[in-house]
Amino acid sequence: MLLSEKAYQQIDKELSKFPADQRRSAIMASLAIAQQEKGWVSPEIIEDVAQYIGVEPIAVQEVATFYNMFHTKPVGRVTISVCTNLPCALRDGVKAGEYLKEKLGIEYGETTADGQFSLIMGECMGSCGDSPVMLLNNQHMCVRMESERIDAMLEELKTHGESA
Repeated sequence: MLLSEKAYQQIDKELSKFPADQRRSAIMASLAIAQQEKGWVSPEIIEDVAQYIGVEPIAVQEVATFYNMFHTKPVGRVTISVCTNLPCALRDGVKAGEYLKEKLGIEYGETTADGQFSLIMGECMGSCGDSPVMLLNNQHMCVRMESERIDAMLEELKTHGESA
């Protein structure tokens, strides 16, 4: 058992939502719980989640590697996902991503040397009208992220952590 008792209790709650023969339906929620606790889903965590749910590890691995919301490698304390899909790209999403890359001194898929920030390209977040759109740690959506707002967000994250 690699997760906390609280995490397994949360997984149990997710499992209770489905019939016993449909335990696979709880994979996504279980991985999200594990990632929230550990920061990323290592091969060992994927195996542990599979064993706990009672499904084949490959089923959990498929979910973990299909969705870019799951991190299968260590990431920074704060992961900033920038929507670069076409509608957002046309509304300064690419510009905001370039600004972040310059400010952080990293490229997409990289983590700052101090381990504070990772930057990833995000999938559509369904908020094109509010572009540029960013998602912090898959939990907090930031909209209309022009350079001034990006600067304020980074400063707040550096000062107060991911709850900013």
